[in-house]
Amino acid sequence: MANQGISHRVNQWQKFCNDHKEKQMINPFSDWSGASHRQKLDKDDPNYGRPVEGSMTEYRGQKAGELISGEIMELCHVIADLGRKNADGSFCISFGQLFEAYTTISNKLVGMLMRARKQKLLTFPGEMLFQRRDDDVIITLFKIPSTQ
Repeated sequence: MANQGISHRVNQWQKFCNDHKEKQMINPFSDWSGASHRQKLDKDDPNYGRPVEGSMTEYRGQKAGELISGEIMELCHVIADLGRKNADGSFCISFGQLFEAYTTISNKLVGMLMRARKQKLLTFPGEMLFQRRDDDVIITLFKIPSTQ
C-alpha cells in the first residue's frame, strides 16, 4: 500500500514536470535550452497579445475588465445626476465640479474619463485633464451605458 502511494506521487511529479516542460517549449521568452521549437509570434494572429485561454491570467483580466466597466458606469451615473441635461439628451458638467464630487468616490477619475472617452460614452477637449488648470473644461456625456 505504501508503494502505491509513492508510485502515485512519482506519477504526479512526472506529470507536473512534463506540463512545465511543455509550457517552456511554447514560451517565446524562455531561455530554456530545450525550447528549440518555440512558436513564432505573429502580429496577425488573433490571439497575439492575449493570455492563454482558460489561464488564471485570462480570468484576472476578465475580472479587472468587469470592475473597470462597473466604475465607468458609476461615473456616467454621477455625471448624469450632477450634470445639466441638454436638449439632445446628453449631459454636461465641468471637470472642477465633477472632480470635487468624485473625490469621495474614487481617486481614478481622470483615468476613468479617458477610458469612457475611448468607449465613445463621453467627450472633453484635450488629451488630459488636470485639477485647477482644467476646472472649467466641459465634459459631455452622450449616453448612460445600459447595465447588462
